[in-house]
Amino acid sequence: MKVITVTFNPALDREFVVEDFRVNELHRVSHYKDIVMSPGGKGINVSIALAKLRVQSVAIGILGGYIGRVLLSELNRISPLISTSFVHIDQETRENISIIDPRNHTLTEINSPGPIVEKHAIDLLLKRYEIFLSRAEVVVLSGSLPPNLQGDIYGVFAKTAKQKGKQVFMEIVDEYIKPALQIQTPDVIKPDVREKNVVLGEKLVSLDDYIQAASELIKMGCKMSVISYQIKSDIVATNDGVWLITTPKDIEISNLLGAGDAYMAAMVYKRFSTSDYDLLEVAKFGYAAALAKTKKLPKQMPEYDEIVDCLQDCQVEKLR
Repeated sequence: MKVITVTFNPALDREFVVEDFRVNELHRVSHYKDIVMSPGGKGINVSIALAKLRVQSVAIGILGGYIGRVLLSELNRISPLISTSFVHIDQETRENISIIDPRNHTLTEINSPGPIVEKHAIDLLLKRYEIFLSRAEVVVLSGSLPPNLQGDIYGVFAKTAKQKGKQVFMEIVDEYIKPALQIQTPDVIKPDVREKNVVLGEKLVSLDDYIQAASELIKMGCKMSVISYQIKSDIVATNDGVWLITTPKDIEISNLLGAGDAYMAAMVYKRFSTSDYDLLEVAKFGYAAALAKTKKLPKQMPEYDEIVDCLQDCQVEKLR
């Protein structure tokens, strides 16, 4: 199995572990181990998580300037299972900052918007993407977009993959979903609701709201939709029904960074690790990976055995 991950808006992630973090005060980090710099952007994070599962991937996207070169250098050091083919532009790749406070169980994130990406760079990326599709089975499209790009770009890349018979997994914010799905529905979609609990323009408050949103994505043509519900649970919908996956275990909120990317990578792994697959089992394996990730600090991805160990802590309830 080979996977293509597409990251239109990569970031050089900087994580600081600060106990008892407070706004408007000076904080000093005591140890270098509490400062981590790593390549990021949701697609890149998925490639890193896949490497932990011994899965080859090609990470492609847009990188720019000095920060982009640093990011690429750091990414190339992580694993020989990750190949790269980024289009380079002059404007600087963004930096994101995460402040992790394990004492107060908080995670504070500050994400930059990213550079302006010209049309010729996207055209070049699409040409490279089409070449790599001939040697891949699945595509992961995820993450934010640079300020001048619209959600339809996700639909274009998804349609290109589907025309070549590839599976498409997608994790994007709500403002991109309708423009993307009007062009092409992915096989699996996981709306990113970290910032806003909104899907298809509707605010999600009650459990029924989440069930309705997940079901609507199936009606639009997705084979499976997964929506995070109340931090430690997920709503999963397929053509066969709707389920709630949760755990009786406590979740360390300050360790959530990267959990969604571990989830996506594990679903891709499970989907293609056997010819006889069940979509609910795919989602359950993804949930177990996210659960395993929350036991790690900072942005470290789980190993296969750690995911399997967490499967026993997953509870599945059919809702419809």
